[in-house]
Amino acid sequence: MDRPYTILSCAMSVDGRIDDAGPERLRLSNDADFAEIDELRAECDAILVGAGTLRADNPRLLVRSPLLRERRREQGRTENLLKVLVTRSGRFDPGARFFSTGDAGAVVYTGGAGTDTARRALAGRPADDPPAEVVDAGDPPTAEAVLADLAGRGVSRLLVEGGGHVHTLFLASGLVDELRLAIAPFLVGEEDAPRFVVPAAFPQTPEAPMRLVETRALGDVAVLRYRPGPVGDA
Repeated sequence: MDRPYTILSCAMSVDGRIDDAGPERLRLSNDADFAEIDELRAECDAILVGAGTLRADNPRLLVRSPLLRERRREQGRTENLLKVLVTRSGRFDPGARFFSTGDAGAVVYTGGAGTDTARRALAGRPADDPPAEVVDAGDPPTAEAVLADLAGRGVSRLLVEGGGHVHTLFLASGLVDELRLAIAPFLVGEEDAPRFVVPAAFPQTPEAPMRLVETRALGDVAVLRYRPGPVGDA
């Protein structure tokens, strides 16, 4: 494979919402699922989100467990993953925790006028922040360009963690190798609440469905794992 093995992970409500419309982040998972996601992060080389997730959640995207960070060090890796941001406009807060935490640095993929916008934003960061680089990945950025550049950086496993526009970008590209969904036992029911995906032409259709390869219960949270291809494929 000439691109990273790409895992898309998302927690959502039964009605497919990844947050509610309120100002506080909605908890859609439980401690057991968070621990599994931490393990999944520790197995990957890079973690990717969109600018909307950065604005809404101000995430750090770190490996939380000291034991998992130690395991990565023993493997000759950084404690945390390379952080990846995809933004069409190039607008983001350079003071966000995304850029100021961790030990592996960050890459911002944008394009067109967004390239200069992003570079200006990063130019004023503190000198002791982890390194961050801006890459032109097309106008608008494409999943193909992002994955090709990450492969050139030695990334073999990529974890995509949202939000809806980024989920859509990668799923519609047909470049997701594994989809992990955690389904919370409730419905949000708000029209303005963000969705798992936005409308697009997806290759995962009724005529070409994904394979369900695992179902598990973590308390009241259901974990579903899908892979592309017809039933019976290796």
